[in-house]
Amino acid sequence: MSLQTKQRQILGLIGWLGVSFAASAVGAVASIQARSFYGQLAQPAWAPPASLFGPVWTVLYVLMAIAAWLVWRSGGFRSNRIALSFFLVQLALNAFWSWLFFAWHRGALAFADIVLLWVLIVATLVTFWRVRPLSGVLLIPYLLWVSFASVLNYSVWQLNPQALG
Repeated sequence: MSLQTKQRQILGLIGWLGVSFAASAVGAVASIQARSFYGQLAQPAWAPPASLFGPVWTVLYVLMAIAAWLVWRSGGFRSNRIALSFFLVQLALNAFWSWLFFAWHRGALAFADIVLLWVLIVATLVTFWRVRPLSGVLLIPYLLWVSFASVLNYSVWQLNPQALG
């Protein structure tokens, strides 16, 4: 691999990490007051501690970025437009969920968003898998976490109809 190709690959990885963490940052802005708001909500007994969410999401965003980078490496955006477009749309929905739930306290809309997000993660995983199976595998923890988060979102919304109307 030439130096120029290696530099392009490194810049590509940095770019996909940047895109992924930009989505994370958009969601984080909405979550500034999340700790106090979320802590006041009734929660199911099986809800994880709030301190778990940050580290889990950090790992998931890194895995998502690597998965997208591997797909991008297999022919660029033009060759993988559908797969990478699914990726970008699901990232936007991921960030939007935080606004719906934490900033705007819209439980039903947040639940609708996370269900659509789940569908788009599946579509992204399948299209990534077809390009590069490892990329699909890297999205499995994300799909599992969002599956869990979907049930948690629904449960918290149902337990707090006044706060998450």
